[in-house]
Amino acid sequence: MDKTMDSIKRDSQIILLELENQNILKSGSIFVTGCSTSEVAGEHIGTSGNEDIAAQLFSALTAAKLRTGIHLAFQCCEHLNRALVVERETAEEFGLEEVSVIPVPKAGGAMASYAYKHMENPVVVEHLKAHAGIDIGETMIGMHLKHVAVPIRLNQRYIGQARVNAAKTRPKLIGGSRAFYGVPGDRNPY
Repeated sequence: MDKTMDSIKRDSQIILLELENQNILKSGSIFVTGCSTSEVAGEHIGTSGNEDIAAQLFSALTAAKLRTGIHLAFQCCEHLNRALVVERETAEEFGLEEVSVIPVPKAGGAMASYAYKHMENPVVVEHLKAHAGIDIGETMIGMHLKHVAVPIRLNQRYIGQARVNAAKTRPKLIGGSRAFYGVPGDRNPY
């Protein structure tokens, strides 16, 4: 593995450990990854997909899955309407409807294509609502996050040349000025 691939894997591991240490990667939750391997390589999104980069990211994400018990979802590119690659087990557990397509680097993106080829029993779904996620190269994962998304300020802000953003979600606050938003188990003071 060359120096560039080493740094991509290291950057990924640092970010995932940061999320893990903040208790964002919770067992049983869905973690969505949107990734432009072109941006990681320093190129314009959608122009230079790279499965070697995808392999490094997939390795880091799979290791995080094994440590934490999260479900991984990989967002496809705009040519597949940002559908997602997940394990069949995840689709069944969360009641996600499978669609008929197989992502390839030029229609789905290098990351989703690589994930599809290397997951145990992959399927593609059109929609899901993830509990948290990471956006590598500004691929816009927001449509796949539960309401309400909360940005996470990462210490490690880049993987390769791509900017990285992350988000977690929280339940909606409803009820207006009379509502009580205590921690679970607190009793309403009214």
